[in-house]
Amino acid sequence: MTLKPLIRSCIASAALALCAAAAAQPLDGTLKKIKDTGSITLATRGASIPFNYLDDNNKQAGFAWEISQRVVEQVKKDQKLARLEVKTLEVTPQTRIPLVANQTVDLECSSTTNNAERQNQVSFSTTFFVVGARLLVRKNSGIKHWSDLVGKNVVVSAGTTAERMLRQLNEKNKWGINIILAKDINENFLTVETGRAVAATQDDIILFSNIARARNPSDWEVVGVPQQKEAYGCMLRKGDAAFKKLVDGVITGMMRSGEFASLYEKYFLKPIAVKGSITVNFPMSPDMQELLRHPNDQPL
Repeated sequence: MTLKPLIRSCIASAALALCAAAAAQPLDGTLKKIKDTGSITLATRGASIPFNYLDDNNKQAGFAWEISQRVVEQVKKDQKLARLEVKTLEVTPQTRIPLVANQTVDLECSSTTNNAERQNQVSFSTTFFVVGARLLVRKNSGIKHWSDLVGKNVVVSAGTTAERMLRQLNEKNKWGINIILAKDINENFLTVETGRAVAATQDDIILFSNIARARNPSDWEVVGVPQQKEAYGCMLRKGDAAFKKLVDGVITGMMRSGEFASLYEKYFLKPIAVKGSITVNFPMSPDMQELLRHPNDQPL
């Protein structure tokens, strides 16, 4: 055998050996748990509109919820499972991270910010949404800027990055804001709707979804320069490289195929079955367009 064919033969043999070794590696982490139990546990939210919520037909729906469904389909395909039971567990901003960290929940896709602190407890997928924290107020409130909140009642959902941001702003600027904590997005809006707070702070997309659900949407507006940009990702157990690779592949695949853009239109630009019918009307931002061009899993 001449030298070149011999080299080719060696390379081919090495490649086959590597493939065989990879195929022989046992499953671990979430994928092993799923295969052993025949089930996967997904986190649900009651009112994280339009990401993960119960619609008027009492069915789980939402942009992020559908991403988690695509993950289930891919797990079934990759693991060659004829059947995979999907279990659900409702979480709140306060419980979602612990329930993923202790492996009660396998995947949480809703409106959860990826940041460095949270990465100490869980891992995050490729980003699927970019937001900024702003203020929801009545149009006649006189509030246009963050500094207009001095000495006023402001509501924020407990356990969110928006809560931490508001506390930091309040302390740094000595604004004397009375911070009211809401247990979830519904209570957040109800607090400002009933006048117990003059403003609600939250990620901008959540505020626009609240306006869409209001009795009189024209009474409300979103104001204030975004204080920080944040990246939403799906949460999974920390250090689970194989499962993260699968979830990342699903999200980037949806972005490249055009399915992601179609799903965006379905939930952000068209009517959804909430309170009869509402439209969030949130066109894709330049940050989102850039994300589709360059998918990544980095916190902002």
